[in-house]
Amino acid sequence: MKKFLVATMFTLSALAMSTFALADAPKLGAEFDAVAQPIPTDNAAKIEVMEIFWYGCPHCYHMEEPLNAWVKKLPSDVYFKRVPGLPNPSWAPMAKAFYAMEALGIGQKLHTPLFDAIHKQKTLNPGDEKATIDWVTNQSGLDRLKVEQAFKSFTINTNLNRAAQIFRASGATGVPSLVIDGKYITSSTMNGGNEQALKTADYIIDNVRKDKAAKK
Repeated sequence: MKKFLVATMFTLSALAMSTFALADAPKLGAEFDAVAQPIPTDNAAKIEVMEIFWYGCPHCYHMEEPLNAWVKKLPSDVYFKRVPGLPNPSWAPMAKAFYAMEALGIGQKLHTPLFDAIHKQKTLNPGDEKATIDWVTNQSGLDRLKVEQAFKSFTINTNLNRAAQIFRASGATGVPSLVIDGKYITSSTMNGGNEQALKTADYIIDNVRKDKAAKK
């Protein structure tokens, strides 16, 4: 634990020094910050970018287009993942929808349509789990019982608990938020816009890459 804290302090210091050297660079404590608690990543050999989002959030909906374009251009040493935000129980139906669709193998197919149903067509209440199950069933063509079972599985409950832990550990105060390598967090709110947040994410990624290289 002591070694990790030392390493974290070193990285924070390096980022702060880089910020000092470049007046226009994103600043620690302003455009980005350290997470409340370190979050383990899925692949230590690469740099993880994790979006914390909620289908019911209009800001997350508007982030989709620039974020998807940005993800397509990520270098090979960076990978992207999504985790549904779960700061309170009212967000659980959409978190369940995300994990259920992933389990059913229809996550990529229905991710954008679910956003559209809520924010564009305005035909779905993000807090209505029954209506969401109906929507997933109709959109996927799968048996309703199979969809219901996916929403209520033990794995879903495990994933919901994990999502809630990640939200707390990240220190996020809202969504969408981007967590870089389990150590830093940035958001559109912190940067004043989606494109600015993605530029800050690029800045953090570059510094994390340099830090990893220095430790080899």
